[in-house]
Amino acid sequence: MVIFKGEMCMLSKADIEKYFIAEKQESLVFGVIGLVAIGLALIFYFGLKNPVYRGAAIPLLILGLVQASAGYAVFTRSDDQRISQVYAYDMNPDQLKTTELSRMRNVTARFRIYRWIETGSFIAGLILIFLFRNQAGRIFWVGFGITLTLMAAELFIADYIAEQRAVHYVSLLEEFNRKS
Repeated sequence: MVIFKGEMCMLSKADIEKYFIAEKQESLVFGVIGLVAIGLALIFYFGLKNPVYRGAAIPLLILGLVQASAGYAVFTRSDDQRISQVYAYDMNPDQLKTTELSRMRNVTARFRIYRWIETGSFIAGLILIFLFRNQAGRIFWVGFGITLTLMAAELFIADYIAEQRAVHYVSLLEEFNRKS
């Protein structure tokens, strides 16, 4: 049994379903936020033509593209993964023990990398804001910094939520591996 927030847990098909359904739902939200960021970037850059907005447009566009594409990729593969792992639970438990557990360990390891990148981006954005906030000729960088900080914080929060869900799923897979 795995202890998670005071509860005893053992992997079930419902746990697998729950993990992938939540992953799919979050990826949809993640992708929509990315598309909104892309739209705002285009409006800021081509519509508003103010240096602050032009600076803000660049992180919106780059990180929006990353979010939209990552959200789309996870959204489109979640159902197939869910079906495959639920099937494996009954028909091929070794797949859960080897392939799925290994994949999920890699997923959780990548979240640590994302956290460092997001933290670095957040700090870089704050530095830009404070360095150039009183320099009228460098207001572009203030807009860049504001958006970089906000987007990094949003990505950090989304990835934190996804990481917590993944860590719980990994713990269930590890317990399943030990018990079977």
